[in-house]
Amino acid sequence: MKIFPLTLLGCLAFALSSTASADVPLLTLNLKQTTVSGLSSGGYMAAQFQFAHADWVKGAAIVAAGPVYCAQNNLLTALDHCINKITSPIPLAELTRQLKDWSAQGLLASEAEIKQSKIWLLHGTADQKITKQVADTLYQQYQEWLPATQLSYVQDKNFAHHMPTLSEGSACNSSEAPFLGNCNYDAAGEALKFIQADLKAPATQSSGTVYPIQQQKIAGQLAATMAEQGYVYVPKSCEQGQSCTLHISFHGCNQHADAVGMAYVEKAGFNRYADSNNIVVLYPQTRASKLMPMNPQACWDWWGYTDANYANRKGQQIQAVVKLAQSLSSK
Repeated sequence: MKIFPLTLLGCLAFALSSTASADVPLLTLNLKQTTVSGLSSGGYMAAQFQFAHADWVKGAAIVAAGPVYCAQNNLLTALDHCINKITSPIPLAELTRQLKDWSAQGLLASEAEIKQSKIWLLHGTADQKITKQVADTLYQQYQEWLPATQLSYVQDKNFAHHMPTLSEGSACNSSEAPFLGNCNYDAAGEALKFIQADLKAPATQSSGTVYPIQQQKIAGQLAATMAEQGYVYVPKSCEQGQSCTLHISFHGCNQHADAVGMAYVEKAGFNRYADSNNIVVLYPQTRASKLMPMNPQACWDWWGYTDANYANRKGQQIQAVVKLAQSLSSK
């Protein structure tokens, strides 16, 4: 697998255009079959993003997260019952009303579009960062929106708080950087099998290219709370003109590239499937900040540190990632 740095010429070319990423070839992408995934705060973001854009984001794989809009735009609420404890009950009916209101206003996809989604959930029995009650409530939330055949919940594996892999990362029962678990379990593959139609076996080794993308230049002020640079994995077939689909994978807290290097981008498990299934994988990146906003662990916004619309189509990070996806496509 190759990783291309930005070149001076590429930077100059990008400065002349806000619709394409420097060095990344324009791709033939069928964005109408996009899927997403995420761990922890990235799981919260994946669910928010998919609810917002279920008209073209057809599935989501969510590892170790709670219900959409759990925090209700309040950090204290997030700490109260959306992470590792439930001091007061999660008001699921109230969350449902809010999501349906947003859907009716066009701030989320329509209820009919959301109903067509395929959702794969995972929560490990050794996870001490997100309690089982919180993860169970996400499952219960989706039960209100989807037929049972389009929802899968893996909850019987002894995994800590991380992305389980076949052989990468730390011990399966520990949660430590880079938050990949050596569990002899292919979470990326199991997820993609459920949310992607007719998934083929993975390539033996990834052979595509990881390109950097200039997030803040592409999305402008919408990406102010994100890192300057994100990454996209492009299989050879996609680079050579094959029509491909897009998968967007959101890292967890403390799992951004500035903290763990390319570990999540290269080793989470998605890229080998991308090679054999003509899937481009976008890995957007957040950044840590101590004040304005207070986000020292570089989490995705699932409690409102950007603005009150963080969980709908007007959310800054959601809009920014849409622009990143659109910038990759020649159509």
